[in-house]
Amino acid sequence: MPAGLAERFRALHRGDRPLLLPNPWDRGSARLLESLGFEALATTSSGFAATLGRLDGMVSRDEAIAHSAEIVDAVGVPVSADLENGFADEPADVAETVRLAIDAGLAGCSIEDYSGRESDDIYEPGLAAERVAAAAEAAHSGERQLVLTARAENHVHGRDDLADTIARLQSFQEAGADVLFAPGLRDIDQIRELVSSVGLPVNVLALPGMPTVAELGEAGVKRISVGGAFAFTAYGAAITAGRELLESGTYRYWDTASVGGKAAHDAFGA
Repeated sequence: MPAGLAERFRALHRGDRPLLLPNPWDRGSARLLESLGFEALATTSSGFAATLGRLDGMVSRDEAIAHSAEIVDAVGVPVSADLENGFADEPADVAETVRLAIDAGLAGCSIEDYSGRESDDIYEPGLAAERVAAAAEAAHSGERQLVLTARAENHVHGRDDLADTIARLQSFQEAGADVLFAPGLRDIDQIRELVSSVGLPVNVLALPGMPTVAELGEAGVKRISVGGAFAFTAYGAAITAGRELLESGTYRYWDTASVGGKAAHDAFGA
């Protein structure tokens, strides 16, 4: 990892406005987003899985780490990785995933408390905190460090229990996390309550109907990410173009393609 990337990433969470953290899904999209002026990037597990023709949760640890290293190599800004549940249940194995993330040159990574199994299990609170503590020890104890984001997944798995989410994030703070994240929260009052209940920067996932970036910043949010949205926006554009060609035999998709082509020329020619 180039010297100072983790420190730079940490500092970006202390600005007056939220850090906007878009999620590229491959090397080219990372270069494009960097060229627009974003100060940091994060991988997306669902977006990367889609590039392999798979659904979210169907990527191995080795594949995710190799993908993260490729994104790091493509850009000069800090990169954080979505490492799902650390690809392990046991704390020691989660710690090993974090060490591999450091070796890949990442400035940050996230670990969630959802097991990833079809049973839709959220780890019980004690084990969830132990997993974060092990990840934090690995993230912070060596010469090279990274910014650890701990995620409480209740609200993307049908568990609209804000009190439990806050309690989990408070325990993750005590366990040594650097950033806290509860994807799926949309209501500004709930977000304000969460922010006021913890002492670390809070990330939110931008979703339809969410408050604006300015409103989230006023609520105390320090980071906003988009998950797989940009990747699936690109897939949606490809679907629209394909249907137009098949069904009407016209080429209006070139309006969008021209924008992308120019952006790619400018970014990749630099």
